[in-house]
Amino acid sequence: MIKQLEESTKAIKKIYPYEPVAGVVLGSGIGNLVKEIKVEKEIAYTEIPHFPSATVKGHEGRLIFGAINEKKIVVMSGRFHYYEGYQTQQVVFPIRVMKLLGIKTLLISNAAGGMNSSFRIGDLMIIRDHISLFTANPLIGENIDALGPRFPDMSAPYNKVLIGKAKKVAGQLGITVSEGVYAGVTGPTFETRAEYKLLHMAGADAVGMSTVQEVIAAVHMGLEVFAMSIITDLGIREENNTITHEEVLREAKNAEPRLTAIFKELIGSL
Repeated sequence: MIKQLEESTKAIKKIYPYEPVAGVVLGSGIGNLVKEIKVEKEIAYTEIPHFPSATVKGHEGRLIFGAINEKKIVVMSGRFHYYEGYQTQQVVFPIRVMKLLGIKTLLISNAAGGMNSSFRIGDLMIIRDHISLFTANPLIGENIDALGPRFPDMSAPYNKVLIGKAKKVAGQLGITVSEGVYAGVTGPTFETRAEYKLLHMAGADAVGMSTVQEVIAAVHMGLEVFAMSIITDLGIREENNTITHEEVLREAKNAEPRLTAIFKELIGSL
């Protein structure tokens, strides 16, 4: 694993030698942030040794290097999911590479199903905590001490200072945001009515098929993490509960300008 990470990092640095301060992971249909970047270099995943390939609609498959508000960043335009058949080590491989490239902060976005009765489609939820019991932990197996400790503390995986900054930025921009708990599941099926109810009773406000494995790997490596969900569908409702991926992409696209505005200012505050 270390050899693969070093080979990937070395290949990237030959193309882009500068050190980004932050990494950004863009979720399904959430690509508007790219338009705000002063792009300096783009690298397709297929050009990077050992990188998986994005296979899901709404995930382009490239690393974008550049600057927002004079801060150099690297953006994953397209992420990897456990449900695509990748092992957890492959899912979090890019997070580890970004850490080795020099990032100190990781910003994550995703599309999620809402289970809090106060949520509406298009709402933005800052993730203050997560439940990862319903999907595989990426740290299972022999620990790589060079990456982090055997038993990393997960009592506060989402950085409270970054959450405070995001809430302040949202207030200044006049954007309404909520806070909540995100439940990570494997997918690729959307949840049944009973599963939505179970997850909500377990303490989750939203559910999705990404993020938690990336966050675990990031915390393991000592990164500061901020994450936000766009509520693209409502899991707990009495009427027709049919949900499609096309619906998720559409609602994510409608809400992403607000998420992008918050991410842009948050990056500028780093």
